[in-house]
Amino acid sequence: MNLEFLLKYNPILLALFATLFTWGLTALGAAMVFFFKKINKKVLNSMLGFAAGVMIAASFWSLLKPAIEMTEAAGKIPWVPAVVGFLAGGLFLLIMDNVLPHLHLGLKVDKAEGIKTSWQRSVLLVLAITLHNIPEGLAVGVAFGALASNPEVGALAGAVALAIGIGLQNFPEGAAVSIPLRREGFSRLKAFNYGQMSGIVEPIAAVIGAYLVLTITPLLPYALSFAAGAMIFVVVEELIPESQRENESDYSTIGAMLGFATMMLLDVALG
Repeated sequence: MNLEFLLKYNPILLALFATLFTWGLTALGAAMVFFFKKINKKVLNSMLGFAAGVMIAASFWSLLKPAIEMTEAAGKIPWVPAVVGFLAGGLFLLIMDNVLPHLHLGLKVDKAEGIKTSWQRSVLLVLAITLHNIPEGLAVGVAFGALASNPEVGALAGAVALAIGIGLQNFPEGAAVSIPLRREGFSRLKAFNYGQMSGIVEPIAAVIGAYLVLTITPLLPYALSFAAGAMIFVVVEELIPESQRENESDYSTIGAMLGFATMMLLDVALG
């Protein structure tokens, strides 16, 4: 498959394929539960920090920066879509966080957030990670959807770099879900299933994001910024606090630095 053909390919299908890849890496990470029953807290914090670093870098290099440049090239006020979309993305996740029942790892059921339900602890735990993965899938979908307006090699490379970056942080994220579930008494198979299941929302969100961008072209800078705002909300509200538990913050900080550097390298080198 040559590059010219790929650039003309359906962006929605490209977004789907890309997020099937990121989902696959989530499942691969979750499969670590078949080899390990426990995960060292330093390692877990490093993983969470790495995921946070990737998402912060992706929010700027792959989403906000292109949105600003796109608006500027159109002769419009460059900061308007970036600011409006960014805040709208954060607001969307804030609403979802307060509505969708979910429970963060390491907390008791009575600490579940969102609407109160009688759902099992396992379901609440998976929903927490699912909520986290929505903006990741949306970001990849919007990036590939942008190819319809900008079918250039650089835009394709940037979307691919974003998918690779999200996939890389999904691997430790899958392990960070399934292994703690195993420690809480789940069977290896059940812990794996819950871990990989948390990533299924990414292809769904990606297809929705790509479709919206294709049908409402002027929405693109806002959609890119929206995805960035949603990801930053997840980082600040969930990943950073969870990675700082039990006074192991040095490891999470180092992980975040490495994650940011990795995503920046991918985006600049490929995009």
